[in-house]
Amino acid sequence: MPADWIWGLIGGMLIGCGGAVYLLANGRVMGASGIIGGLIDGSGRNTMAERLAFLAGVFLLPIVLKPVYRPFSTHVTENLAVLIAAGLLVGIGTRIANGCTSGHGVCGISRLSLRGMVATVFYIMAGGLTVVLFRHILGVI
Repeated sequence: MPADWIWGLIGGMLIGCGGAVYLLANGRVMGASGIIGGLIDGSGRNTMAERLAFLAGVFLLPIVLKPVYRPFSTHVTENLAVLIAAGLLVGIGTRIANGCTSGHGVCGISRLSLRGMVATVFYIMAGGLTVVLFRHILGVI
């Protein structure tokens, strides 16, 4: 575990670089929920190729990098119902907030967007409260 933190740092740097490249190349903020949402609701038809390329990169890069990683353990629950509920709640929350942590947190804060900073603070607080409620109070996770 002594150097496990480095993977988080590298991942954060890759997300930040990806956001910068996306903004420089397209003139738009890299928000994953907006990219996926535009495919689902049809509002992103004119940029479908770039949206699909982004999603392909998100799914394929871990497969390409798999030989570099060593096995590691996470603290993710094995309860499938909890994972599905968490995914649905995150998806609903990103639609309500008009964005996700990649758009507001990574790209918004780096552009000194007050809206991005406020949204990120509330995302972090909601995540912390959720962990306290489900893990420590209800004991579900």
